[in-house]
Amino acid sequence: MSSAATPSTPLPVRTPGTRARGRHRRPERHEIPAEAPALLLAVPAEATPATQQIADELVALIRAEQPGIDARAGYLSANGTDGDGTETLAALLSAAAAEERPAPVVVPLLPGPSDSFRDAVSGIPGEVRVTDTLGPHPLLAEALHVRLSEAGLARADRARLFAINTSADGVVLATVGGAEALQLAEVTAVLLAARLAVPVVAAALDEPGSVAAAAAHLRATGSAQPALAPYVFGPEVDPDLLKSVTAEAECQASEPLGAYPTVARLVLGLYLTALGMELDPDLT
Repeated sequence: MSSAATPSTPLPVRTPGTRARGRHRRPERHEIPAEAPALLLAVPAEATPATQQIADELVALIRAEQPGIDARAGYLSANGTDGDGTETLAALLSAAAAEERPAPVVVPLLPGPSDSFRDAVSGIPGEVRVTDTLGPHPLLAEALHVRLSEAGLARADRARLFAINTSADGVVLATVGGAEALQLAEVTAVLLAARLAVPVVAAALDEPGSVAAAAAHLRATGSAQPALAPYVFGPEVDPDLLKSVTAEAECQASEPLGAYPTVARLVLGLYLTALGMELDPDLT
């Protein structure tokens, strides 16, 4: 808001300011109808302290982006715990149906399709409204770049997050979910390669030997120091598997995407699309 003084008044009069323009402006918040369905962030794992931390941070970010929204996390398994605030996806959907509320919009916390998640959701009785997964998307390539820079495997300038130097001269983009997920990860690999100006090869964390083979391919084609970038949020992969695959490939690795701030905006964008509301241009 701006202010301007007028001769007829002793105090400044507030006048409307001009909304900021450009890609770095903050998007206007949408007015969510009071009867709108809830947003369920589907966490493709059981409710452990580690998965809960990531989910809770993302839900908090979603609520900050859209105050008043009914957003919560639902897990595939509650891990046998009660009274700790965790609920399964099936329980949340059943509660909505029992209370005759609109079927919640389920947004998978996944960068790409997952055979196991699809099977788990198909076993939930009743109406289930599931959106697309979060990737591929340029904002996920940005998040991967940031995680690599945090690990000292890539450097970025402050203004555009564009690589000016990197200690890794090749990247293995490792994901989970099956053949379709791996195919779509290739799109993100291209986006990340454009940011880093180094070759990026997609590989499957859940396919034995895939990551090691990708690292060997990079070395055979001229990369002296390839790095591993986990293209996962965290809950969908066993941390021990990630460690063993990293050791097998003889690479340094960055951290999973986790609760990267713009992930919350991607989740919210998918929810708004499901409601038939216009997306902010920065999320398209």
